[in-house]
Amino acid sequence: MTFASVADRDAIQNEQPWEARDIPATLFGQLAKTAAAHGDRPAVSYQLFSAPDAKAETLTWRQLLEQSIQAANLFRSLGIGENDVIAYVLPNCTETIVTLLGGAIAGIVNPINPLLEPEQIGAILRETDAKVVVTLKAFPKTDVAQKMAEAVRHAPHVHTVLEVDLNRYLTPPKSWIVPLIRPKNPDNHHANLKSFTKELAKQPRTLTFEDSKGDRVAAYFHTGGTTGMPKVAQHLYSGMIYNGWLGDTLLFSEQDNVICPLPLFHVFACHVILMAAVCSGAHVVFPTPQGYRGEGVFDNFWKLCERWKISFIITVPTAISALMQRPVDADLSSVKTAFSGSAPLPLELFKRFEAACGVTICEGYGLTEATCLVSVNPVDGLKKVGSVGIAFPYTDIRIIKQAHGEVVECATDEIGEICVSNPGVHDGNTYTEAEKNKDLFYYGTHLRTGDLGRIDADGYLWITGRAKDLIIRGGHNIDPAEIEEALLAHPAVAFAGAIGQPDAHSGELPCAFVELVGGASVTEDELLEHCKVHVHERAAHPKHMTILDELPKTAVGKVFKPDLRKHAITRVYNGALEKGGAAARVVSVIDDKKRGLVAQVALNGDAEAKVGEVLGAFTRPWDVAA
Repeated sequence: MTFASVADRDAIQNEQPWEARDIPATLFGQLAKTAAAHGDRPAVSYQLFSAPDAKAETLTWRQLLEQSIQAANLFRSLGIGENDVIAYVLPNCTETIVTLLGGAIAGIVNPINPLLEPEQIGAILRETDAKVVVTLKAFPKTDVAQKMAEAVRHAPHVHTVLEVDLNRYLTPPKSWIVPLIRPKNPDNHHANLKSFTKELAKQPRTLTFEDSKGDRVAAYFHTGGTTGMPKVAQHLYSGMIYNGWLGDTLLFSEQDNVICPLPLFHVFACHVILMAAVCSGAHVVFPTPQGYRGEGVFDNFWKLCERWKISFIITVPTAISALMQRPVDADLSSVKTAFSGSAPLPLELFKRFEAACGVTICEGYGLTEATCLVSVNPVDGLKKVGSVGIAFPYTDIRIIKQAHGEVVECATDEIGEICVSNPGVHDGNTYTEAEKNKDLFYYGTHLRTGDLGRIDADGYLWITGRAKDLIIRGGHNIDPAEIEEALLAHPAVAFAGAIGQPDAHSGELPCAFVELVGGASVTEDELLEHCKVHVHERAAHPKHMTILDELPKTAVGKVFKPDLRKHAITRVYNGALEKGGAAARVVSVIDDKKRGLVAQVALNGDAEAKVGEVLGAFTRPWDVAA
């Protein structure tokens, strides 16, 4: 079905209401339907190593259905009901996919980021009241098992830990060596330890219980993760299947091969890609446990695309930046399109990617609170680089502001808060904690995303800022409050403000500004060391510290962050220009109504093209100074 314009989008949703579409009500119903239609076709492939000729494991749709059923039966045998939680803390592997699908069939599945610290994982386990956890058995070069043992100690309702052993993916002699060098498997907790593989094999390949009768909460996904207790979003079957239906209707067929080196604890991989495959019958390839972070993935990426005859590439700006530092050394004739999300894509990076491999990137927008998908630059239509495209069918985006105490919808190109209603939005019940749902909706239906943006005359959505002030490092949300609280705990600090400074690779990196207590003495390096101790997540450690005589503040004494952002943009851009051998310098940063903060650059004899080459790697725009 063609999806090239707003008119095409409207035509699709005008065919019939979403509720009237003949779509299975449950994940098991949808998975069984796809397995019946495409049973012998490949569903998912996984390779532990990144080499193009590395051993790979492929499950057909029939096999994936059977293993998902076995997992669901296993969880039910452990006392899990529809309202009970199965958490998993795993890198990417076949067992992760089976746990995700089987967990959502049996109860509520809760993927957790393995990079979080034990206290954060434990907090999520307590918040979701998880009963069963699936995680790694101790394995060389990873501390997941050790972190999970600590986390489970602080989650008293977890009664069973099912362990996945990655050694089964190895061949001799490596598979012989691992048992000799494997770290001691931690068991310093109260839960029963069992082998996931052995317990799975005991289960029948048909459901031992009746499938859910209709829509229900089937997944919990946590947001952020840099504060002590990340917020947990609730996802319904209907929202998960809506994301899959979009992929099936607009993008994929059973003939497509999709490469997705993104983590299976994130909605992009789980709901947008895997659910699209579950609905369409497409084949998804997951290379290495760490995806793009895996050893050799960037070096071998293009040859992996050739090996698997990839038609769709799933990526993020940081990965695109890394790929552009490698030659395109493979046949990419099968590739149709690349999809990018999670963070803004710099124009220069878009151009370089398209020129290097002949593939166009479609940038989109989604968020965990909406199950995921909201908008995309249409595959078959006009792509406005810098925008996040047009709303998907059955998605209503409104730009809203409050004026004189009233809720007002913004005019074309007027900036306000992006608010979303679609089948992925769980009205009034976005988060597990009721308190966090207060004031989260306008009209009772439109989720307040916390992102600022505008809709242009052609219906394209542009994100201009974030009302929540989150720092987005390579698609990972960092709450500045944790950095600020850590700094304020230092006796020399009176005020602190943390923001995201521009970064050519990650989009943003955390940096901080402080104002000292009168008469106090401390260096910027000492404050950075303080943060390494008191900011618990490594990704949130500030990369730069600036001590100012006085922080800019609002009339009520709050730190005024737009001025801090201008300061950081000036410093970073001027540093990049100097490193690039350009005499040009940022002389000011202005707040443009449509584009947000824009650097004003004095060329100082440099050609504009040279400046564009240096600054084009950043997402924040720039202009030649008047």
